[in-house]
Amino acid sequence: MNGLIRKSYVLFSLIMILVVVTACGSNPSNSTNQPEATAISTEAPAANVELTISAAASLTDALKEIEAQFKEVHPNVKLNFNFGASGALQKQIENGAPADLFLSAASKNMKSLVDANLIAEDSQTNLLSNGLVLITSKSSKTNLTTVNDLLNADVKTIAIGIPESVPAGSYTKEALEQAKLWDSLQAKVVQAKDVRQVLQYVETGNADAGFVYKTDALASDKVNIVLTVDPSTYTPISYPIGIVTATKHLPESKQFYDYLQTEDAMAVFEKFGFSRP
Repeated sequence: MNGLIRKSYVLFSLIMILVVVTACGSNPSNSTNQPEATAISTEAPAANVELTISAAASLTDALKEIEAQFKEVHPNVKLNFNFGASGALQKQIENGAPADLFLSAASKNMKSLVDANLIAEDSQTNLLSNGLVLITSKSSKTNLTTVNDLLNADVKTIAIGIPESVPAGSYTKEALEQAKLWDSLQAKVVQAKDVRQVLQYVETGNADAGFVYKTDALASDKVNIVLTVDPSTYTPISYPIGIVTATKHLPESKQFYDYLQTEDAMAVFEKFGFSRP
């Protein structure tokens, strides 16, 4: 009888050991599938990048439209625009202000940054061209057919960009000096911080006339183009683009630099009145 009990006890013990071993082997924490599931769930998403674009104020409308197109192709890149006068933007970059790309309304501003090694020679190119026009407000009764008419008594204020920092103002000064009118008109001149402010002065009647780019005049329904300034009287208007050497996002900066030269982007620029170089 004792032998039978002993055999039963041994058999029972073996069965319990088998149950414990089986249970441990099926524990989810030891499953070989678990590490694979963990790797999938912790996969990092594509990094988002923000670019700072310092661009001439006259490019505002076109670049805002191009921004939406670019976002569809590169959804992880956010564009932050810093619009202003090209000369002021150049100074900001020279003083260390953050910028990844620079779009100027004059070659001289780009050249200064290239000469200072702040933009590499092979990382810049001439992107666009533009023209200079004389405008009045839609409600103006002033009759202007030549630049000499700016001497008329009914023209009391003429808005231009600050020649030292605003390329449009520099081009205007060249044209008026060529016409031998610059000194005679000084008492009427009101200087603005950028070409968009010139446009605003004329739109609101705070200036009787103003000199802006053709593209700015076409973007407004509150002004008339009364005269296209003879392009032979001022330096050709070019818009170079360059990648700032100090950028921390070179691949993404190159993506936007290249995109602005595509047919899709050029179509937008041309819609707003810009021309190819």
